[in-house]
Amino acid sequence: MFSLRRRPILTWPRLTKAILQNHRSIYSKPAKEKIGPGQSFIALFVFAATLLTPAGWIMHHIPEYRRRSPQQP
Repeated sequence: MFSLRRRPILTWPRLTKAILQNHRSIYSKPAKEKIGPGQSFIALFVFAATLLTPAGWIMHHIPEYRRRSPQQP
């Protein structure tokens, strides 16, 4: 009960101040440092592997999952 009372209340002025501070960190300019094609390739490869590895694992083991008998409750 005491933790609810001590929690800071987010009032309208605090909310607008927080939004403005977060908005200031968003840039619409070009990047300060350009990345090369090698770095782009590595980044895309890691991203694709992160997404596709679990799906590939599941698809590879589908026959094994089908052979299992359903668990009894």
